[in-house]
Amino acid sequence: MHWERYIKDFVSYLKIEKGLATNSILAYQRDVALLAAFFEEENCKPEQVAYEQLKTFVAHLYDLGLAARSQARIISGIKHFFKFLILERYIHADPSELLEQPKLGRKLPEVLEIEEIDALLATIDLSSAEGERNHAMLETLYSCGLRVSELIGMRFSDLYFDEGFVRVIGKGNKERLVPVSEQVIFEITNYTRQSRLEVPIKAGQEHFIFLNRRGHQLTRVMIFTIIKQLAQKMGLNKQISPHTFRHSFATHLVEGGANLRAVQEMLGHESITTTEIYTHLDQRFLRKAILNHHPRNQAK
Repeated sequence: MHWERYIKDFVSYLKIEKGLATNSILAYQRDVALLAAFFEEENCKPEQVAYEQLKTFVAHLYDLGLAARSQARIISGIKHFFKFLILERYIHADPSELLEQPKLGRKLPEVLEIEEIDALLATIDLSSAEGERNHAMLETLYSCGLRVSELIGMRFSDLYFDEGFVRVIGKGNKERLVPVSEQVIFEITNYTRQSRLEVPIKAGQEHFIFLNRRGHQLTRVMIFTIIKQLAQKMGLNKQISPHTFRHSFATHLVEGGANLRAVQEMLGHESITTTEIYTHLDQRFLRKAILNHHPRNQAK
């Protein structure tokens, strides 16, 4: 078989058996397509690829000027591809097994202070229908720690306000329940009972909570644009995105003393190591925790 067939089977595997989200599948597909393009020029089929040739491909990524993080992502995608080929017995040895990824510095996410989030929300013009929607949307994004895809995909059937939760459909269609604040309940209720009623909702879009002015589900790009415009309007000197609200949500919980396992559950992280990045607390929090809880610091 040729590269095209292998990639097609790989995509089907990611979609059907692994249940990955569309964006994740597209990322893997792009990574393997880059690998295929490199080896097709050498007239080399997937089952003929050897470790030494993969090292040449990695050097090619460096020559392209890709950042270390981008190189690491592509190599990770390639490793998954060859594991799939092993699983399906298309090949008998994994040439990527010893392939090393570039060392990455520990990059901490940008975080907004609570006061900055309040100021950003205060910048929104609540006299307009879109302003009401944006305020409810960003309050939900921050208070529930959502990914942008989870926010725009939220439906009325996901709201369990009487129980104090919202259901979130995360990566791989995995569900989780996230506690919802009284403020979020008020914001969403206010938006859906007022300004949303003025929108000419298109057929098939009725179930989505947040809609654009034409009655369609909002897009990821639109959320990015709204946040960027608000940041510019308030003169915020930080590079922020929808994910910044999620980072801020997790950081504020950890700084407030929340259990890391509980934060992991609310964020929908499969591994606790992913959540541990949010332990980059201000030194005053760490010092306070040690002084208050370490047995050697207790008064006799």
